Amino acid sequence: MITNLPRTSTFTPSRCRRVFSSLLLLAAFVAILGAIASSRQPAVAAPGGGAGSLQSGKIAPWVMEHTANGQQSEFFVVLADQADLGAAAALQTKAEKGRFVYGTLLNKAQTTQGPILQWLRERGLEHRSFYIINAILVTGTRQVAEALAARPDVARIEGNPHVQNRFPQPETVDEAPLHLLRPATIEPGINYTHAPQVWALGFTGQQIVVADADTGQRWTHNALKPHYRGWDGQNADHDYNWHDSIHNGVGNPCGNDSPFPCDDNGHGTHTTGTMVGDDGQGNQIGMAPGAKWIGCRNMDAGNGTPARYIECMQWFLAPTRINGTDPDPTKAPDTTSNSWHCPPEEGCSVDSLQAAVEAQAAAGIMMVSAAQNAGPNCSTVLNPPGIYAATYTIGALTTGSDTIAGFSSRGPVTADGSGRIKPDISAPGTGTRSCYNTSDTAYASLSGTSMATPHIAGAVALLWSAIPSLRHQLAASRDALNNSAVHIASTQCGAAGPPNNVYGWGRVDIFAAVEGGGGTPTPTPTATPTATATPTASPTATASPTATPRPTPTPRAGPSARPRPTPLPRL
Repeated sequence: MITNLPRTSTFTPSRCRRVFSSLLLLAAFVAILGAIASSRQPAVAAPGGGAGSLQSGKIAPWVMEHTANGQQSEFFVVLADQADLGAAAALQTKAEKGRFVYGTLLNKAQTTQGPILQWLRERGLEHRSFYIINAILVTGTRQVAEALAARPDVARIEGNPHVQNRFPQPETVDEAPLHLLRPATIEPGINYTHAPQVWALGFTGQQIVVADADTGQRWTHNALKPHYRGWDGQNADHDYNWHDSIHNGVGNPCGNDSPFPCDDNGHGTHTTGTMVGDDGQGNQIGMAPGAKWIGCRNMDAGNGTPARYIECMQWFLAPTRINGTDPDPTKAPDTTSNSWHCPPEEGCSVDSLQAAVEAQAAAGIMMVSAAQNAGPNCSTVLNPPGIYAATYTIGALTTGSDTIAGFSSRGPVTADGSGRIKPDISAPGTGTRSCYNTSDTAYASLSGTSMATPHIAGAVALLWSAIPSLRHQLAASRDALNNSAVHIASTQCGAAGPPNNVYGWGRVDIFAAVEGGGGTPTPTPTATPTATATPTASPTATASPTATPRPTPTPRAGPSARPRPTPLPRL
């Protein structure tokens, strides 16, 4: 039986008209409120934007913090469409790799950044383009950041924090008359890596260009000037050989956009000296005195930013004239030495710095980086660029022994969850004597992984000078250095290895690497080693770890005025 439900309401035509009229009034009221709200929207609203940026999670916490209460801040707008550089791996020569990587990155930036650049120009917002990571550095408010983050072509908004790098202080600075500055022997760290034995074969780094991203260089120093690519013996040409990424420093002795190499701290002069320094008067402080050097200042008296770091990495891909024009990837360096860091807890982006590092690697540039000085605990290799697989990361030994320096950072890498073994290899890093920036004849002794790092950059120059088939074949070159290193066992931070998280593959032995590097070293007849001292064997290790030479497998060898820089052409 079907039972009719009781009627709970009475519906009449007159009541229908009253309800309909009420709904019309309500809709009109809502429309008026919407129009008022729309008229009060900020002028920076991005057309075509998606969901609110606060909900999308695109804006980094550092940017949120530094744009609170109406503040303006610098931040990176990283585009979603990034270049694919995978095809570079199949290219064999530096010229091929460099042209492909530069062209691919630049083309991606030029075809994707246009709408955002137009939006920024229309609003008069300060900005600067980068192609190495396809990003735009913008100065703006929270409203600007949110409007940009709402765009579908933007992947994320990241900060540009200022990071203070704490450099070691000189243990000694010697500015005595030149005739009193001539040491009786080659510097101990250079000897301990067996570089003089490679010189004796006829290889001093000739035809290789090393670069230093640091506090700058005193290019007129007696131990550096003869090796500067911009000096022909009579005239200086700084185009393609020097870049200054400091555009807004205050009170810096080098000023901003210096048109010639200048060192505001001394650290960069010192590290460059360990790579190539030799004054021809007995100061044999460099690993590869036959190589040429170029430089990029990426720190303002030790104060770096992601933008400064990335700008130097971009410049190394395709050096430019001093005014930032005419980039040329064929003038890129072969290897770079890096003694800076960028802590994520201070707002640095791991992803964007990694993209820049990997772009250099794709171009065949060996990026050598300090492990940093946060030891002796494990998992103290914490910050970019030393944490990346694409970076060749260097630990510091107590010079003259196979004992790790107490300050040298250790692995494994936990910052990115990879558990990666770091450092990759170790080199002498205490009491390192090299040139300094206080005069053209000044020398100073410093200690740090910053001092170990240029030993390895110089070793790469010697290896590539001796075995051209390894040039820009990064995996094969790292194999050659790793497999010939003197293994030093340690279980402090994991398995004894090799490699391990204290010494990496061990103490570099560049002579063994050249002898077993998969090629036949042939001295260049016109290249005379600058060494005058008799090469000596390395001293007996006094460290407690067991140091034993590794067998040398055959590595994977491959075939043989001050205008402001403009990192990207207007799009």
